[in-house]
Amino acid sequence: MKKIIKSRLPRFEYETRNDDEGEKPGGKKKERVVRIFNCSEDVWPFIEAYGDKKLQKWEIDENANLSDKDLFSMAEEFEFTFITPKSIDPLFVEYYKKVCMVRDLEILVPAKHTGLLCEDVLNDRVVMKRLIQLGKEYKRINITAYSTTSHFLKLVDELKAEKVEVRTSEAPKKANAWTVNFYGSKSGIRQLTQINGAIRADLKMPNGVISSGIIDTAGIAANKYIKEGGVVIKTNKGHSGAGVLIFHRGDLPKKFVECEKEIIQLLRKDAYWEKFPIVVESLVVPNPRIGGGFPNAEFFIRQDGEVEFLYYCGMRVNSKGEFGGVEIGEDVLPKRVASRVTDIGYLIGEQFSKDGYRGYFDVDYIAAKGGDIFVSESNVRVTGGTHVYEAGKELVGRNFTKKSFVVSNNMYSIPPKKFTFKKLHNLMEPILFSRKTKEGVVICSSNLLTDGYLSYIVFGKNKKRAETIEGKMKGLLGR
Repeated sequence: MKKIIKSRLPRFEYETRNDDEGEKPGGKKKERVVRIFNCSEDVWPFIEAYGDKKLQKWEIDENANLSDKDLFSMAEEFEFTFITPKSIDPLFVEYYKKVCMVRDLEILVPAKHTGLLCEDVLNDRVVMKRLIQLGKEYKRINITAYSTTSHFLKLVDELKAEKVEVRTSEAPKKANAWTVNFYGSKSGIRQLTQINGAIRADLKMPNGVISSGIIDTAGIAANKYIKEGGVVIKTNKGHSGAGVLIFHRGDLPKKFVECEKEIIQLLRKDAYWEKFPIVVESLVVPNPRIGGGFPNAEFFIRQDGEVEFLYYCGMRVNSKGEFGGVEIGEDVLPKRVASRVTDIGYLIGEQFSKDGYRGYFDVDYIAAKGGDIFVSESNVRVTGGTHVYEAGKELVGRNFTKKSFVVSNNMYSIPPKKFTFKKLHNLMEPILFSRKTKEGVVICSSNLLTDGYLSYIVFGKNKKRAETIEGKMKGLLGR
């Protein structure tokens, strides 16, 4: 589906660094930031367990197409090296550099793309040689990644073995890396919530159990569906809505045997349902008036263990449970809800920190119609809103959540192959973000356009202005 670029010539085409900048005579420059967008690695066992190999390849390719969006997670960096599984349109790179005032961006693309980006880097002689060279030019390199995976840690070890001084400012130590998969899983966060629920009464998840195996899971789910008129089934660590089944009243047969049989048939379509633990929980009807029904709070745990609150937001989630984007602003949540999701996030973060996790994480919630706020899951990595937050700090200011209202969509549907980046940029020019007005549309990806998706962020001085600008954008797209 996606063409893998094997040519080695374009890899350093965006290099603009002044080698003398910040360098003392006869000495090395202090530090070079290296970013690795290893999205597929974060959920590799899940991807590997797809029953449909064509779907598996599609998932890997789609994740690769999300890589240029992650550039905005680095919006505050003036210079850095970006390792991506797929080449990026040079026009988009220049647009990004201009918007975020980046003076030096080097992009490295391994010749082979398997989905395991850090493995691909290790097996690519040219990219590894360049990283080792950076280690000679700088006193150290600071490597950050979308997720701290075993493959990422292996790459770090290999570079250290090559006498490269490596710092991992956004990652836990190897001995504590288990926290990423454990707390980033549906079963792990459920265990943490159940244990700490005794300490804080409002720390709770929807009523549910952790199961294993298709047959037992189908029986539990069928019983819950018949009794409650709805049920949610989640694999332990899915991705972007995949691995989640949501059933409302009328979706399944009313009789147990028939209901169980239909659930079994659905679960047998993908091998991951048999391979990993499964969470079966009550269906919670969200209140769309509270952050769209799905509040969220994101945090960062520093290397000294301090838990830092970044922002709260409302998530844009469709009826299938698929995440689309975020809405960030001071008034996006009622004050009582904002306070609650922040406090609970701190409590969860303190446990993460105690167990050695370092880096970004968020907590997803469901705001129920009855007034309860339930923890849904935690993403123990860079999240779907991180790039929005980092872009906001760079483009509007560190207190942008008080100065503006922000809406985003990571994958807004548009006609496939209708727009090149150049054509889209020309069309959007009247409403593109301006540093003077601090308002407008930021285009976040060129790679996704081929698949029929637009990734964007809209900044407005208030919610009405942000929605007006977003409406104009959709109008220009003919939507």
